[in-house]
Amino acid sequence: MYQSLDMFQTSAAMARHAGARQAVVASNMANADTPGYQARALPAFREIYQSQQAGVMRATRQGHLGGGMLGASGRTDAAMAEPAPNGNAVSIELEMVRGVEAQREHSRALAIYRHGLEVIRTSIGR
Repeated sequence: MYQSLDMFQTSAAMARHAGARQAVVASNMANADTPGYQARALPAFREIYQSQQAGVMRATRQGHLGGGMLGASGRTDAAMAEPAPNGNAVSIELEMVRGVEAQREHSRALAIYRHGLEVIRTSIGR
């Protein structure tokens, strides 16, 4: 019954992605004064997951997959940042927002993982 727990694998992948995204944000902020440095950004986890997903999503009940996407992706483009006179394209404000988004993604992944553990513990009676 518990041979393939995709939820745990997905939540672990979400946490790893959030960590990688935080590392990119930290690198961008560390190079905020480096002449000619171009800010980097990782694509959203949703985009990466959909591109790597081999199978097709399956509906578990009527109307399960019929809903629309919730909210916007919240992704900001580096093109919005005005480059500095030295050619640097890092906006500290945008990087701070991206850092908070990465922290929220990581917290969400941990919450999903914890909830899955609670469900399993409840199902086995502990």
